[in-house]
Amino acid sequence: MASAAMPRRHFVVMGVAGSGKSTIGELLARRLDYTLVEGDAHHPAENIAKMSAGVPLDDRDREPWLRSLGTLLRDSEIPVVLTCSALKRKYRDLLREVSGKDIVFVYLHGDRELLAERMNHRTGHFMPPSLLESQLASLEVPGEDEHYIRVDIGPPPETVVGKIVAALNR
Repeated sequence: MASAAMPRRHFVVMGVAGSGKSTIGELLARRLDYTLVEGDAHHPAENIAKMSAGVPLDDRDREPWLRSLGTLLRDSEIPVVLTCSALKRKYRDLLREVSGKDIVFVYLHGDRELLAERMNHRTGHFMPPSLLESQLASLEVPGEDEHYIRVDIGPPPETVVGKIVAALNR
């Protein structure tokens, strides 16, 4: 449960494919008593078809999706934990600009081998493991001037969420 001192702001759980955005987002939302929004569920059909075919999205593909997520955050009357790759600084800037809200980005960081292993073992997701390299190439680690928390994805998910909440309460 969130502490009374912690302001009620939106969180975006970000990172490349295989970093655990959905798992960590769900646990964090439950722990904070926030609403979870799966960013992938808001991709247009064209984006899903493109990724399913192993073709990486470009900035033109992502912009309408990011704008719709920013609008969702702007219009939400309750705090949200949103899962969204938010790989580039300009994507995070667009989310902040459109939402007009205070957003804390939770950057899930892991090494290439762990990410590949996770992607190779997951089922039911449209993103094939072959797109991991393009995701890593696109990733721009949040800068010091961005409001974010970096957390390593190696430990068990409950431990990762505990570290996030501890960082928020500092």
